[in-house]
Amino acid sequence: MSDATLHATERNPDDFAVQIADQVESFLVAVTEVAKGDEPDSAVPFLLLEVSQLLLAGGRLGAHEDIVPDERYEPDPGPEPDVDDLRENLARLLEPIDVYSEVFDPYEPRKAPVPARISDDLADVIADLRHGMAHYRAGRTTEALWWWQFSYFSNWGTTASASLRALHSVLAHIRLNQPLEELDGLDTDQDMGDDALEIEAGRVMAEEIGGSLGLGTAKK
Repeated sequence: MSDATLHATERNPDDFAVQIADQVESFLVAVTEVAKGDEPDSAVPFLLLEVSQLLLAGGRLGAHEDIVPDERYEPDPGPEPDVDDLRENLARLLEPIDVYSEVFDPYEPRKAPVPARISDDLADVIADLRHGMAHYRAGRTTEALWWWQFSYFSNWGTTASASLRALHSVLAHIRLNQPLEELDGLDTDQDMGDDALEIEAGRVMAEEIGGSLGLGTAKK
């Protein structure tokens, strides 16, 4: 991509920067709306869709050549927006299935699963994306793209991928009428291996979780 394209002032829908920014903005708006809890029945499938679409933008950033910012030091984008309210709202909305187990690095041998929260994941992704969006809205297009690409590799790509697997698993259990194990009593400040995770897991039928999230009742 030429530097002229990166610095284009007109919102040409064919421009790479505009397309990435539009996908980021769509995710920010959509997840913020879901967190309000107005439509809990569609929360999980809608989040699955939005995270999937965001990761398409991440894949495009990952496949792109390294984006080099104009300045050696990052310009101050201003105060970081608070995501605590969004995090707490998502946690309440997703309470039955918020905690899940994740292997942080699949290429680290014998790495034990660790507990994580979908609400934490999405809030962290939102924070990274908003940081880049502040640059984009200030006209620092190259800086925004650099930040989104850098943070995709360093944080939000992995985090969004983990939450996508968790959301997919919830829907798969429900749609396939399979019992779903809930990490009952497990929290993210605990460091547990496979055996401890198995002991802590409590059985919750898919129809119970599906009903609370408005995803339908599984057949027995």
